[in-house]
Amino acid sequence: MQRFTSRSRIKLMTAAAAAILVGAGAAAPAVAAPGQQTERAAATVRASQTVVTWINGNVRVGPAVGYRIAYTVAPNQSLSAECWLVGGPVTANGISHDKWVLLSDGNYIWGGLLKGNEVGNVSRPCF
Repeated sequence: MQRFTSRSRIKLMTAAAAAILVGAGAAAPAVAAPGQQTERAAATVRASQTVVTWINGNVRVGPAVGYRIAYTVAPNQSLSAECWLVGGPVTANGISHDKWVLLSDGNYIWGGLLKGNEVGNVSRPCF
């Protein structure tokens, strides 16, 4: 029968622990699936902020006027927002800039439609 010294037991336990860690890592996906929108998924983990519209306007599926309209909003409507980003430029209602807010529902609203600063006082940029 083979005898294990303390040193060989430590090596054996270290190798076993490493194998367990490698096996556990293999179960997690290494990369996002093609077409998966990781920016939106990451944004949903963060706490949302409330923004309020000052005028009626369009909420779009992307951060530019070239994207289709998802729905329209009325003045003084509260929306849940995740973060803001630079998108397509817009000039309307005497305001001109390119800041868009990602809403919690995955759609975008141009910051010029929101009360507050040009991003509706949303503090977090989208990464």
